[in-house]
Amino acid sequence: MIGGSEAEVDQVGAGAACAQCDRMIRSLLICWVLLTATSSGKPTERKTRVNQEEPLSQLQHDDNKSFDYDHEAFLGQDEARTFDHLSPDESKRRLGIIVDKIDSSHDGFVSEEELRLWIKNVQNRHMLENVEHQWNEFDLNRDGLISWEEYRNVSYGSYLDGPQTETEYNYSHMMARDERRFKVADRDGDVSADRQEFMAFLHPESHEYMKDVVVQETMEDIDKNGDGFIDLNEYIGDMFSAEKGAQEPEWVATERQQFSEFRDKNGDGKMDREETLDWILPADYDHAEAEAKHLLYESDTDKDGKLTKEEVLNKFDLFVGSQATNYGEVLLRHDEF
Repeated sequence: MIGGSEAEVDQVGAGAACAQCDRMIRSLLICWVLLTATSSGKPTERKTRVNQEEPLSQLQHDDNKSFDYDHEAFLGQDEARTFDHLSPDESKRRLGIIVDKIDSSHDGFVSEEELRLWIKNVQNRHMLENVEHQWNEFDLNRDGLISWEEYRNVSYGSYLDGPQTETEYNYSHMMARDERRFKVADRDGDVSADRQEFMAFLHPESHEYMKDVVVQETMEDIDKNGDGFIDLNEYIGDMFSAEKGAQEPEWVATERQQFSEFRDKNGDGKMDREETLDWILPADYDHAEAEAKHLLYESDTDKDGKLTKEEVLNKFDLFVGSQATNYGEVLLRHDEF
């Protein structure tokens, strides 16, 4: 996660005292998230700045162990849990409904592109749900927009209302970063965010027009000498902090080699903005496309490059699973079926 503005927040209290309490708690949460994002953790713990779009699943993709990753990528986390507790017959019935939705061309087949778009929409749905989860907290006047003033007051109200004292953590800096990102996300320049703009603010790594601000925030975090570049020491220092006398783990040497051979493309000993962009937001890998190819390869029995409903249902355990797989928790959602 980037910066401290993406912390989840509690619902607004009914009274002024509760609201003030919420703002104080929120400020502490923002501070905690910032520490989590920037601290080095254990001396041998490997950190990464590489960002992908909203992940298809937090689970490891290993079909030899389970199809859990595929279930979440294809359905979304909550819906995957629902299918985990259905009978095989009911699981297949619901999957058949989904196949009809995926087949946007209505030609009786699911193409790789249709499958990719479906997975992409599942990915976006997760982000939209995150927006909805937080929306009422920030849209104080209920006008269907979140202004910068509203966001600032909810997130930093306790700091703004209290005495401006020197503290270990610079809330002014955090607020300025949030404001800059908010203004970039605000595509129409009305200093307010609709749901799409607020999603871009919360998930900038998933929006093309937000990439510059993602790079800028990353470089500000790592570029300790302020020269506008990330040198090798800064690059390693952001991922690894050695205790006195401790031996460097083997992966540090690998990262030094990675920096020289792949990160520093022009060989000048440092990363500029373009090189940093290539590092943290690699453009050569699309998770939704990769998952679509994987599902197609595993299910396309006649190898014609597209899937019939029968082929999908024959591999229902790969796509959605059922109670026979004994995975997940009970979460019943029947609204679409």
